Amino acid sequence: MSEEWRKIYLSGPIMDESAGVAREWRNTAKLLLGEKFQLLDPMRRKFVDREVDSANEIVEFDLRDVREADLILVNYNKPSIGTSMEVFYAAHDLGKFIVAFSPFEYQNCSPWMVRYCTKILPDLERAAEYILTHFTD
Repeated sequence: MSEEWRKIYLSGPIMDESAGVAREWRNTAKLLLGEKFQLLDPMRRKFVDREVDSANEIVEFDLRDVREADLILVNYNKPSIGTSMEVFYAAHDLGKFIVAFSPFEYQNCSPWMVRYCTKILPDLERAAEYILTHFTD
């Protein structure tokens, strides 16, 4: 594996998403990519959404993970303010390469997600295959 690509941040809806759905794809990503990459999963932390005293911590820890990651993997399965903010920050401010997967046809994707995701594929398996093909030796 190239030393250049070591960490992947797992970006995707958490707030207003059932915990099972938010965890399921991340666990699958770990199975598909965990041997080659360190995966930064924001759900490893035990903060609670909508609690004022943890809101700033949630954002700061997630942004720290985005900064530490070499690559961002995005579950774009529904509109999500947090996911969109992470994508914009990673692409616009940090110049990160962003691989997303989405059930949406191109014409139904937000222009913002199309603009700031480097590549959008139809499912997690193809996104993982893309990452393994292009970011490992």
